[in-house]
Amino acid sequence: MKITVSTLVAAPRHDVWRAYTTPADIMVWNTASPDWHTTAASVDLRVGGKFTSRMEAKDGSFGFDFEGEYTVVVPHQRLEYSFGGREGVVAFTESAAGVAVRVTFDGEDTHSEEQQRTGWQAILDNFAAHVQRTRTSP
Repeated sequence: MKITVSTLVAAPRHDVWRAYTTPADIMVWNTASPDWHTTAASVDLRVGGKFTSRMEAKDGSFGFDFEGEYTVVVPHQRLEYSFGGREGVVAFTESAAGVAVRVTFDGEDTHSEEQQRTGWQAILDNFAAHVQRTRTSP
């Protein structure tokens, strides 16, 4: 099952790309709800490079690592990656209104499609809000 989430970010593509691929930024926006946070992130942004994000409940009750390997890197346009036997694609498409960020990923069997879509969309919404707050260009 493929699941897609998307957002439109009113910012230049280089700001959007930077925020999506920089560990310090990822640690700010990578959460689906206020009671979670990302405590560590790493990015080796090249084909064959690894990425990881440590996500934890703020009360310390649970945590997990989201990690994978980049299979395609087209700067400012596209990322493809494998993670846990699944695949994901992130497309960055610029228009006059901003940059559309579209994430498509293979769903898993533990959570419902709706739970997965809702969680990934919440993370992407946090990402868009973070870019708006921190953009470097007018």
